[in-house]
Amino acid sequence: MIERAQHLAAEARDAVHGASSTADLEEVRVRYLGRKAELPQMLRQVSQLPAEERGGAGQALNEARRAIESAVAGRAAELEEAELVARLERDRIDVTLPGDPVRELGRLHLITQTRREIEDVFLGLGFDVAEGPEVDLVHYNFDALNHAPGHPARAWTDTFYVSEDVVLRTHTSPVQIRAMEAAPPPLYVIVPGRVFRPDSDATHTPQFHQVEGLAVDEDVTLADLHGTLLAFARATFGDEREVRLRPHFFPFTEPSVEVDVSCFQCRGTGSVDGGRCPLCKGERWIEILGAGMVDPNVFGYVREYGYDPERIQGFAFGMGVERIAMLKHEVPDLRLFYDNDVRFLEQFG
Repeated sequence: MIERAQHLAAEARDAVHGASSTADLEEVRVRYLGRKAELPQMLRQVSQLPAEERGGAGQALNEARRAIESAVAGRAAELEEAELVARLERDRIDVTLPGDPVRELGRLHLITQTRREIEDVFLGLGFDVAEGPEVDLVHYNFDALNHAPGHPARAWTDTFYVSEDVVLRTHTSPVQIRAMEAAPPPLYVIVPGRVFRPDSDATHTPQFHQVEGLAVDEDVTLADLHGTLLAFARATFGDEREVRLRPHFFPFTEPSVEVDVSCFQCRGTGSVDGGRCPLCKGERWIEILGAGMVDPNVFGYVREYGYDPERIQGFAFGMGVERIAMLKHEVPDLRLFYDNDVRFLEQFG
């Protein structure tokens, strides 16, 4: 019985190593360790042997059983690993290939689209693009832009203060000063970027985008400002547009103007289909931005960089990118730009 146990163990090990799949291995296990297999039957017969033979026979049979179980477990691990490698190779995905079905390509956000359209217009008019920090000194955000010490915009309720002398910029106008410090006149720049104010409703958000413009040269007049903004309005809203300038006040321009464009829905008539135009509310004009001639006091802060207010003049303007996008695409609520609703974003390819 001992010799037979050893023979079965050797025979089983050969069969185990020859198994090429988990199914074959299971068949080998049942053949040598199943309830009706020879080795388990022999183990049941040990109790019938003479007492002096039971110990040796039982030990030999159990060693044979353990040897077969160990061989089966080792081969099973090998087969599982091989099958996993084969499956991974067979199911390998090339992540560089397009999905199936092919997903539609993404698109620029409407705010980015509009900002780039505005930039293209002014680049075509000879302006350069300048950028500046979003966290800036009070000096650049207010002082150098001729804001009086008691101006309401300086209040902590109207501006995000990082510290007493540092703010999140409330407009892109601080870059006007930085641009003049960086280069002498003549200077023609636009400044796109994010700005921050503590407002939140259908027409205001705490973060929004502006495009500032600055032109400084000799003999620059309000007529040059009018012509520049007329070219912008026609490039953006259509060739039939007209612009008008209305007196206003800004700390850093004198004179200051609000700029309106003739309504592009009613074509400046104030009515649509016999009723009041829903876009301009019958006014025939739509406000689009603020502008004016640069106040000589502003040049006083950069006189040492070549900006002598007795020799040069300039104009400046500032517009909200969201405002232009809302008017051009008839978006009713500013917050839609920031809700990340794909149903809204997919409308603007």
